[in-house]
Amino acid sequence: MARYILRRSGYMLVTMIFVAVIGFLIIELPPGSYLEFEIARLRQLGGDMAPEQIRALEVRYGVHDPIYLKFWKWFSGFVRGDFGRSFEHRLPVSELLWQRLGFTVLISVLTMIFSWVVSIIVGVYSATHRYTIPDYAITVLQFIGLSVPNFLLALVLMVFAQQVLGMEVGGLFSGAYRNAPWSLAKFIDLLKHLWIPILVIGASGTAWLSRVMRGNLLDVLNMQYVQTARAKGLSERTVIWKHAVRNALHPLVMVLGMSLPGIISGETVVAIVLNMPTTGPLYFRALLQQDMYLAVTFLMFLAVLLLIGNLFADILLAWLDPRIRFE
Repeated sequence: MARYILRRSGYMLVTMIFVAVIGFLIIELPPGSYLEFEIARLRQLGGDMAPEQIRALEVRYGVHDPIYLKFWKWFSGFVRGDFGRSFEHRLPVSELLWQRLGFTVLISVLTMIFSWVVSIIVGVYSATHRYTIPDYAITVLQFIGLSVPNFLLALVLMVFAQQVLGMEVGGLFSGAYRNAPWSLAKFIDLLKHLWIPILVIGASGTAWLSRVMRGNLLDVLNMQYVQTARAKGLSERTVIWKHAVRNALHPLVMVLGMSLPGIISGETVVAIVLNMPTTGPLYFRALLQQDMYLAVTFLMFLAVLLLIGNLFADILLAWLDPRIRFE
């Protein structure tokens, strides 16, 4: 197993280099630069910049540098933990990311836990009670979860929370705690606001995973080893949860590696609607403004999460299925 992990880590490093090169090229493909957007914005507001100022900024930001030089400046700093400087915010990229990364990881991890727990429980119940009224009701809810856009669900829940529950919606904190130092009361206020983004972001993933779990479990329950376990006199609960569910989890584990970066990138629209201080809106604006170093650094973080998630999924799959051997 240790040799397998080392080999996979080597593959990860090579893949990350390719992702860095391709991602940087994609970010650079659109015409123009952040400096051109900034000059156009100033002119719309009635201002302008002198030619000398424009040339000084072009030299400062390296606008006319060859693309390989731009890439080397960013990549050589990236491996040292220096991700460059944001053109728009005029701050180090690392400082901007660390300010929002904690909330992003918290929401993503809680959303993943919520999706997996609910999907497994609902999928098992639906498979063991198929063609009943609760099974049909669950199926309807699953199709609703798959079809309703996240931003629409976010708006509906915001209205519900404000009109019915009397909550202050928008953001992760109430107005009284938004700029207050951390305390137990602020943490409790954060927990009160977390359920809306977790439910909105996890709705479609939970609906899909529970459908997959139901279908896989129905196939597994018809296999001979399950019938043998029942013939030995094992309780139905033991047969389902110890033998059937463990093998039905394989397809869910295989998509685990794509879940975390998918959640983080998928929360962008929801974060904009709910006005959340996460990395999604920051990444979206960096793409619009061609804030090169900020956009490509965020893209690299998503790639790293994808690779680490795939490695974790492979190890977990080996633990679930003893037939898999890596050595």
